[in-house]
Amino acid sequence: MVKPNSPKSARERFNISKLAIEFSWLTVSFWIAVTVAGLLAFSSLKYALFPDITFPVVVVNATAPISTALDTETKLTQPLEQQLKSLEGVEDIRSSTYPGQTAVSLSFVVGTNLETSTRQVENTIKNLTLTEGAKYKIIPLNLNESSAISYAIESPNGNLTDLAKLAKDKIVPAIAKLPGVLKVVLLGEPSNSPTQLSADTAALPEGGATLIRFNGKDALAFQVIKKGTANTLEVVSRVEDEVQKLQSSLKDVKLTLAATQAEYIHNATQSTINALIEAVVLSIIVIFPFLWNWRATLISALAIPTSLLGTFIVMAFFGFNLETITLLALALVIGSVIDDAIIDVENIMRHIDDGESPRQAAYSATNEIGLTVIATTATAVAVFLPIGLMGGVVGQFFKPFGITVSGAFIASTLVARTLSPVLASYWLKPKPSHSPHQEAKIWLSFTQFYRDLLRWSLTHRKIVMGLALLSLIGGMALIPLIPKGFIPKLDRGEFNITYSTPLTVPDAFRSAVDAAAQLVLGGQGGGNTSSIPNPLEDSLQVAKKIEEVVRKSPDVQTVFTTVGSREGEPNKGTIYVKLKEDRKITTAELQEQFRASLPSLPNVTTSVEDIQFVDTGGQKPLQLALRGDNLQELSQTAKAIKDRVVKLPGFADVTVTGEKNINDQIFQIERLNNQRVAYISANLGKDLSLGDATDEVVAAAKAVLPPTVSLDLGGDSARLGEVVGSFATTLVLSALCIVGVLILLFRSWVDPVVIGVSLPLALVGALLALLITKSDFGMISLIGFVFLLGLANKNAILLVDYINQLRQSGLERTEAILKTGVVRLRPIMMTTASTILGMLPIALGFGAGSELRSPMAVAIAGGLVSSTVLSLIVVPVVYAILDDWFPRFKKRWNP
Repeated sequence: MVKPNSPKSARERFNISKLAIEFSWLTVSFWIAVTVAGLLAFSSLKYALFPDITFPVVVVNATAPISTALDTETKLTQPLEQQLKSLEGVEDIRSSTYPGQTAVSLSFVVGTNLETSTRQVENTIKNLTLTEGAKYKIIPLNLNESSAISYAIESPNGNLTDLAKLAKDKIVPAIAKLPGVLKVVLLGEPSNSPTQLSADTAALPEGGATLIRFNGKDALAFQVIKKGTANTLEVVSRVEDEVQKLQSSLKDVKLTLAATQAEYIHNATQSTINALIEAVVLSIIVIFPFLWNWRATLISALAIPTSLLGTFIVMAFFGFNLETITLLALALVIGSVIDDAIIDVENIMRHIDDGESPRQAAYSATNEIGLTVIATTATAVAVFLPIGLMGGVVGQFFKPFGITVSGAFIASTLVARTLSPVLASYWLKPKPSHSPHQEAKIWLSFTQFYRDLLRWSLTHRKIVMGLALLSLIGGMALIPLIPKGFIPKLDRGEFNITYSTPLTVPDAFRSAVDAAAQLVLGGQGGGNTSSIPNPLEDSLQVAKKIEEVVRKSPDVQTVFTTVGSREGEPNKGTIYVKLKEDRKITTAELQEQFRASLPSLPNVTTSVEDIQFVDTGGQKPLQLALRGDNLQELSQTAKAIKDRVVKLPGFADVTVTGEKNINDQIFQIERLNNQRVAYISANLGKDLSLGDATDEVVAAAKAVLPPTVSLDLGGDSARLGEVVGSFATTLVLSALCIVGVLILLFRSWVDPVVIGVSLPLALVGALLALLITKSDFGMISLIGFVFLLGLANKNAILLVDYINQLRQSGLERTEAILKTGVVRLRPIMMTTASTILGMLPIALGFGAGSELRSPMAVAIAGGLVSSTVLSLIVVPVVYAILDDWFPRFKKRWNP
């Protein structure tokens, strides 16, 4: 009998299964309660595209009677910047200065309260004495308060003036009162004074003028802006229901969906849910061929829904949504949450096959495996919790991922240690004595092959370690060959074409616009434009020329054009292009076609843009910031870099700021954190990765960069650097947490080192899988690497813990290693197969948003293959080597 204070009591402490079996009805009742609570929690979760993250921005627009941009910078911009830079929580201060006008934009730390930040700005500027005649306006921007849905308002019989009156009287007020709606903006009024109604139905005039066109015809439109805290899908659903009611009461007026975020959000979340369901089915199916026992398969399979319901409780407690990140976390853990139950049930079955009764087998098997299951879960949670504690944008983005995965692993362990052994003690029966299946004979042959290979490996350690080292070096050598990206390019079936024209438009420009359009469109221009009365009309004519090209494409479904902007910029426009679902071409391929076929109009800049995940001000993926004091030098350098970049393949829509600052005529001054800058921005073609593009642009820039001008990365290039840095820190923290947990559990530092060998072995397969599938090495695949870190050591723990147990029972080391290999081969193969098959639906990349999910699953599946294959051989060899080197440091557990 074991003494209470003996070392074995540690293993006893981890064996909560004993209590669960003794109080089986209490155990079953507890999980019934979890099921009910989980279903209630699930019903409270909302669908979204991404986690709720607040990007607080406060803009100060100031004007003064000053004639030059240089004087405006000195008398208006710089005093504002100096006063505002000391505000708490300010990350970046950007400003754009024009003659007599400046816009200073303050970006606060993610998650900062926008109202508090706005009050800080107001109080600070109140104490500032600005130049004579200066006026300013403070505009808080919550980037979550975005357009949820827009409808075109058309009527074949009425003119736009009558239509606008109808919209203001009937349509806008009905939509504005809906829950979750911040305001409804009426666009395209003939008076050029659009209207918006907030939820309290107060009319507030917008600051700019717009014209609206839908599918090539003049129209009106209303745009629904959701509240920052509102759920997009819920708001859109309410708006759609209200529009149906309105449509039935409106005669000769047609309300047509023009643009919405909701359709893609719904499709992407549904695709992820489908992948999750497929993962559940595949993970369960793979168990049966190993166990050949339907009852054991069912007990193992029950771990999945039970663990998920427990996870939903955690998600509801933290206020998470069912969005891309959390759904992806759930889909990825499906194959893993079943692992603990598989290990327990397989071990119980093995004891039953050895002649024990089901109840006794449940006691002895769970006691034997208890430390292993706790160790694997503790190390996995040690990996994922640091993700939930990461700071900055990345941390806010992936906090739901880390906590959701941790919750799932903890829930699955509780299921495996309580519910699974209880069900096994009642449901499992000893196998009837008959000849083994043919499949069993094949398994016996495979087991014998592995035992022989393992025996050979233990006597040829140098060869094994040499091959392991070569595979690791080979894996690291693949890194330069893998494309680097930030977030994969999505085939969303929608994109924007933006353009801008000069604010002051001479007659010569009007003639050139029409002549160029006539040439490009085969004589189908819009007639003489010399009589156009204002910049908004000039902008409209440009929009028409672009529309004609876009609408000719057979893959385009609708075209929604907004001429002018609500920020008072009539020279700018946005053409939203929605593609047909049954198209044979990808979004990126069609974007490339339009870049080549859009009319080249004098002094008009066009850009084919992806729909952004979060509206961060229209930044292109690639951006360089040139810093310097001399404006002429900045402008010349920026133009010289642009001239080089436009000649490089794969770069599109290259723009620079300050291009017009020539011959001492300064029209525009950009500043970043109290220093003058010039920005160079570009979109990327479908075959050019962000990493390669960044390297090429930096090389082109350095070739012409004067010593007084410095270079900084912006856009996605800068974000990728931040992400890699954040994850590097997180990986180190996670690795230290793993080592700390293993030392506490195993009371030895040698065993954790042996287990740790499996971690670099996993990287080999992950990198190879990314290379073969041509997946980007970026933010999404990095999450896969961290996930892999939490899974890869599971097999090693299974092996090392059982080797120690056998040696403590009196077995010689080599025999203990060989027996462990044979006994643990089946659960290792089962857990690996279930996890990989669970990843398969995600890795194959079907459905909306698959580009976002696939790299993560590919990295994990590839890493698990290499980790399993190599750890089955390398881990026992490393165990033997370290046991020879440090025998006196090995902690021995009593039987």
